[in-house]
Amino acid sequence: MVPRLVSKVLTCLPCRDTEKRSSTPRANPMVRNTEQRDPGPSAGTDNIHRMDPAGVRNAGQPGSRAGANKMLHMDSVDVKKHFDRIGGFRVLVIGRSNAGKTTLLQRVCNTTELPEVFNAKGEKLDPSVVQGSLERGYHDIENALTFRSNPHFVFHDSPGFESGSVRELELMKKFIADRAMKKQLAERIHAIWFCIPMSESERAIVAAEERFFNECNTEHVPVIVLLTKADAMEGQAIGRLRDKGMQMEGAVRSARSLAVQILSEVSTKIKNQLDRCKYPPKDYLPLDGMNREGADCVPLIRCTTNALDEVELQKLVVSAQQVNFELNIEFAVR
Repeated sequence: MVPRLVSKVLTCLPCRDTEKRSSTPRANPMVRNTEQRDPGPSAGTDNIHRMDPAGVRNAGQPGSRAGANKMLHMDSVDVKKHFDRIGGFRVLVIGRSNAGKTTLLQRVCNTTELPEVFNAKGEKLDPSVVQGSLERGYHDIENALTFRSNPHFVFHDSPGFESGSVRELELMKKFIADRAMKKQLAERIHAIWFCIPMSESERAIVAAEERFFNECNTEHVPVIVLLTKADAMEGQAIGRLRDKGMQMEGAVRSARSLAVQILSEVSTKIKNQLDRCKYPPKDYLPLDGMNREGADCVPLIRCTTNALDEVELQKLVVSAQQVNFELNIEFAVR
């Protein structure tokens, strides 16, 4: 399914800060001249220029007001300085085991390979041992995952919420609290991607997930809810039309408009439910087609950048993705 389904639904998910913002256009933080250095986790947002959320929602779509090439560009010298001083952009990825997390990370780093895993001491772990632990349902949230195609993204994978384990939630709360308040910017968690699979839209939010947004203090790290596998809505639409007696050929032709409606309804329901929690997400983003090689991750990078309050981190995430683009060009020339 083409990404147009998602682009239509994005207009139904306004940014949480929209009402608070002035109508005056803001400067692009990617070209902003700043003397800010390694700000603390309590840095405020009032004096931070952030990108217009409309640019996030229109990313990669026809008629976009914010060109991807313009936004995703930094001088190579500046890129090196950022990674020499700060290190990688660190993301905690949360979600059920079938939420498409690994596929998403592979697309962000433009690879089909599995990640390399390092423990809290920085020691590389044996892939077979890691895989065996995953198959037994064991995740060590302290382990860092990187891909050789782009090691400037550092990921941490949380246990899924299927079991509803109180211990797992407590470990996650401690990890986020510790990492959010680290003195060194390189050691902090910079963003959280909370993946909710639309292939299970009938139980999109389970009790354990709602507990996370009510009990886990994420005031110092932005949480972005990613509605993964949004293309599953088209299959649901076909099923509904078939249940009403429509022939398969006609159901396939008519499924797209109904799929947009279903995704919009589910997205709005999720947003309304989570926005009532004590620590609601910073933003929401439907994603589809992540199982296709070369899928467009620019909307995710834009959304993540927009959610960050610190300019240094905004530059870091854009730098990380730019490194990936430059690697693509380098290998294409060879």
